[in-house]
Amino acid sequence: MDKSRCKQQLAFSLLLGLWLPYCLTQTTPSNTATSKPTTTPTPSPSPRPERLKVRLSGYPRKHNEGRIELFYKGEWGTICDDDFTIANAHVLCHHLGFVSATGWTHSAKYGKGQGKIWLDNVQCHGGEKSIEFCKSRGWGNSDCTHDEDAGVVCKDERIPGFVDSNVIEAQVDENKVEEVRLRPVVGVAKKKLPITEGVVEVKYKDGWAQICDVGWTAKNTRVVCGMLGFPHERKVNKNFYRLYLERQKNNFHLHSVACTGTEVHLAACPLEFNKPNATSSCAGGMPAVISCMPGPLFMQNSGLKKKLKISTNVRLKGGAKVGEGRVEVLKDNVWGTVCDDRWNLLSASVVCRELGFGSAKEALTGARMGQGMGPIYMNEVKCLGQERSIWDCPVKNITSENCQHSEDAAVRCNVPYMGLETSIRITGGRTRYEGRVEVLTSDPNGTQSWGLICGENWSTKEAMVACRQLGLGYANQGLQETWYWDSSNVTDMVMSGVKCMGNEMALSQCQYHKTVSCQRAAAKFAAGVICSETASDLVLNASLVEQTVYIEDRPLHMLYCAAEEDCLSKSAAKANWPYGHRRLLRFSSQIHNIGRADFKPKAGRHSWVWHACHGHYHSMDIFTHYDLLNANGTKVAEGHKASFCLEDTDCQEGISKRYECANFGDQGITVGCWDLYRHDIDCQWIDITDIKPGNYIMQVVINPNYEVAESDFTNNAMKCNCKYDGHRIWFHNCHIGDALSEEAERRFEKYPGQLNNKIS
Repeated sequence: MDKSRCKQQLAFSLLLGLWLPYCLTQTTPSNTATSKPTTTPTPSPSPRPERLKVRLSGYPRKHNEGRIELFYKGEWGTICDDDFTIANAHVLCHHLGFVSATGWTHSAKYGKGQGKIWLDNVQCHGGEKSIEFCKSRGWGNSDCTHDEDAGVVCKDERIPGFVDSNVIEAQVDENKVEEVRLRPVVGVAKKKLPITEGVVEVKYKDGWAQICDVGWTAKNTRVVCGMLGFPHERKVNKNFYRLYLERQKNNFHLHSVACTGTEVHLAACPLEFNKPNATSSCAGGMPAVISCMPGPLFMQNSGLKKKLKISTNVRLKGGAKVGEGRVEVLKDNVWGTVCDDRWNLLSASVVCRELGFGSAKEALTGARMGQGMGPIYMNEVKCLGQERSIWDCPVKNITSENCQHSEDAAVRCNVPYMGLETSIRITGGRTRYEGRVEVLTSDPNGTQSWGLICGENWSTKEAMVACRQLGLGYANQGLQETWYWDSSNVTDMVMSGVKCMGNEMALSQCQYHKTVSCQRAAAKFAAGVICSETASDLVLNASLVEQTVYIEDRPLHMLYCAAEEDCLSKSAAKANWPYGHRRLLRFSSQIHNIGRADFKPKAGRHSWVWHACHGHYHSMDIFTHYDLLNANGTKVAEGHKASFCLEDTDCQEGISKRYECANFGDQGITVGCWDLYRHDIDCQWIDITDIKPGNYIMQVVINPNYEVAESDFTNNAMKCNCKYDGHRIWFHNCHIGDALSEEAERRFEKYPGQLNNKIS
């Protein structure tokens, strides 16, 4: 009917010559009494101060596609596909943090939505900041059904620095219960974090209100504990609290909660709210009080003697913050990933709880925490939410057609509030992601003040911990000098000798000097950081190393370039050049970037070194170590410090190369691409001329000095068992450093040697 109406107006305009502009440019709804309003677009109402929430829903879909849903006036709703264009999709994808749209869908391709159809006949130009700035019929004004729900397909590339939304993908009424907290009552508990026991309170108007505990169950407690970052609930002594709470003035907002125990948010449970005129708001009851069991990472201040056991065959990898990462599971002593088909909050919550965290805040699809490299063990995981482990959940067998590592599932778990970010800040940077690090300290009198960290030996590992503590993602760089940033009035060095493993939650958990000792104590030499929401992650293809290994006796007259680049062992300097030869252990290296940001050299183009022998610039002095170790772990063949030229040799399907060494081009490795160093190029070897026959461990370590930030350094090493008989060499059991179970790794280290080249 809309199209016929426009045609009638167009015909009428041809007769009078006046009404054509009316049909094409009208921007307000017609006042004519018809069964449906006209399709001519009107500007959406002026945007509200709060940023419009947008999400992708439906099934089946990947993380970068789905039915579009908008949160408006406290309710999720859809967009009708009438007049929908790629320009609309661009605006929506950009709003969701993707660089652009590659397509859009009509006729409820991702399933029919529920509730309101918020927008119809949307017409964007493509550059609007939000869909609410585009022309449309107006909010809630539609003649569509949910059979016409629109969807989008976004390019799977994130906007740099875009912060993911923390909206929990559950059907909750955010107007009723948004925030929940535990209010400690016992004096000692008030001073300790995390808070594990107290009165359950919900945010209500400008304050906090209590929940009546009549009919309160352990299932309700489980849900609240999960929201607050705790995996399990404990019994609480209600009589202890009753005496105290009876003397308090209580404001009950809820008088009935009926959770099943699997919900990720209290608002997803059936709730009954207190009626304002009720004579007794909690007859025979008291405010709900609960006690939660923290996971092992958060027990240091809890005073609990019994530690909670966590899973040893499930782990999270590649996340910037505690409690987030790619889900990996252990099978037959080898770690593998989980495919994202049907991956949801119920299954994600089972993983979070078995690892000592609370329920899941987000169930992430599409390798949002980077891609794994090993096997894919699970697909279509269908947990009910009460299982003790993901291994107890129904799963579907994997075939190569089902899943790729671009579909690896990940989670963000609820974790307890520890207040760690209150004792650190960064100042002077150009953005909130960079600056000089300042820490809060207390003197013997209890007076608190801010101070600097000595920049000596400050590295990427320490910066990783600082960025994590600040909640700013990964460390891009750790800086030992910060003279180029505006200085604050903080000038005293209060911390020095900081040495972190890289996985700590706060700098206070790292090693540091008891007494400050800093040779360069001026503020300009204070430690600084540059943080980032994304990071690269380099991994070596272990099987290719095993397949390509061989020995070459190479004449010295062909090794002048290699000697110049320090690719031979020290004894080569004493050789009778150009006569004789060196025995070289050769193999190919294929280095993949499976992270979420390109791997780029730390040094800028201006400081790259030209090597005339090989005819290219070297952007990193030390990129990879190649070592041969004996049974005691001692290097017997000098580690080759390879200074390579970084470029994209090849990429996964649909990903374009960005980096090429030729003609002084940009150097780096794109996400989803790899850099291949063939076995037959210079320096792609270990000089084993001086090595005696025997059993060894061959080791490759990428980015050994942590010069360039990565999301995960535990997978940078690769090891192989090696058998050398003086004439031939065999590699066995090549694997990435974190690919095996602890038991399998111990067996590898005790490798007795191979009697022949047959693998049993």
